[in-house]
Amino acid sequence: MSTTDGIPKFRNLSLTRDGNIFIITMQKPPENRLNAWYCQELIRAFRTVERILGPDSEGAVITRGNDAKFWCTGLELDEVDTNPYANSDGFYPLLHTLLDFPFPTIALLTGHTFGGACPFALAHDYRIMNSSRGFFSMPPINLGLHFDGIGALPRLKLGPHVARKMLLEAQRWTGKEALRDGIVDAVAEPGRMMEVAMEVARMWAPKARMGVYGVLRAELWGEAIKKFAGISYVHRKEVGTRAKARI
Repeated sequence: MSTTDGIPKFRNLSLTRDGNIFIITMQKPPENRLNAWYCQELIRAFRTVERILGPDSEGAVITRGNDAKFWCTGLELDEVDTNPYANSDGFYPLLHTLLDFPFPTIALLTGHTFGGACPFALAHDYRIMNSSRGFFSMPPINLGLHFDGIGALPRLKLGPHVARKMLLEAQRWTGKEALRDGIVDAVAEPGRMMEVAMEVARMWAPKARMGVYGVLRAELWGEAIKKFAGISYVHRKEVGTRAKARI
């Protein structure tokens, strides 16, 4: 049974646990868009899990949306107009946190997953998508947007033709199409999505027991980890281009 006992409060998200499985539910209206403070709040949630479980423990984290319409629709692109370091202080450290996390992570894509939400999802170890509604689409090519490492996760985790469709063609995938192309690991009807995510979490949570899960993950995706580490908390220069269009 899910509980919040002993877990601190967070702004626009909840953190609950079912045994050694933790569930982060994003609750930032209207579409769980990412900005600097919200990324830091998500990081704080992951660090809380890490602190509660301790080293060499079984455990896993599920990151889900709060409804069946949206998981996350990417970055608040206007934020960089007033804070040029917004992504350096928020989005890039969030990606690095996930890739460096010592426990398995599951992105439960309850609905639309757009823009920066795509690398956010790809930074998780597993992805489960709504089979009935929602698209997965990463459109930087349409926005004139770039940052160092934007293509690292698609290239490392997906087939070359799929990575090309994602980054250079701004393809939109339904859940079933994303499963076919290897972007997600499973699809499920809205009423069963959480059940399926818990099955995956319970299956792989024991793999963290020996304390090398994060180390071995870095052997697979280390290039992306270095890319995001290199642009996190950098204030001496801008590390990406601002979007030339808005969505």
